[in-house]
Amino acid sequence: MSEIEANVTVRTVASTQSEMTELILPNDTNTLGHLLGGRLMHFIDLTGAMAAYRHSRSHVVTAAMDHIDFIQPVHLGDLVTLKSSVNRAFTTSMEVGVKVWAENTRTASIAHVASAYLVFVAIDMEGRRQRVPQLLPETPDEIRRSEDALRRREYREAEAVRRKNAKLTAARQAETAKQL
Repeated sequence: MSEIEANVTVRTVASTQSEMTELILPNDTNTLGHLLGGRLMHFIDLTGAMAAYRHSRSHVVTAAMDHIDFIQPVHLGDLVTLKSSVNRAFTTSMEVGVKVWAENTRTASIAHVASAYLVFVAIDMEGRRQRVPQLLPETPDEIRRSEDALRRREYREAEAVRRKNAKLTAARQAETAKQL
C-alpha cells in the first residue's frame, strides 16, 4: 500500500466490501447436520473484520455483535457465502453489516440464512484506539444503512447508561438491606 493510500481520510462503502465462502463440513455441524450457530458467528466475525480492516487499514478488535438473525438452518455440504461492508464510521469505531447466504450444492438453490451487525474498534500496535477515516455512503441504500447505524449506536449508548444506572440502584438497595 502506498503512503497516499494509507493517509486517505475518506473511503467509500464499496472500498470496504469483503466476501468469504466456506464449505460446511461435518466438524462444523451439530447432530442434526446443521451448521453450529457459534461457527456461523465465527465466520461472521471474520468477514466483518475484513471490511473493518479495509476501511481502517489498521488492526481492529470486535467490540460488539449488536444484532444477529438466524433466519434458517444451513446444512452439511452447503456453501456459505458471507458479504460484509462498513455501514458507518465513527471516531475510532465502525459498524459493519454482514449478510449470509447458503447454497445447496445439489440443487443450486440459494437462500438468505443470517444477518448481523458488528462494531469494530481500530487500534494501534500498543492496543490504543486510533482514528478511522470517514465513510462516504454513495447510494440510497448505503445512506439508509448509515442512518440506521447511527440509530443503533444511540440505542447501544442509551442501553449502557440504563445498565449502569440499574447496577447502581441494585448496589444502593443491597446497602440499604444490609443496614436494616
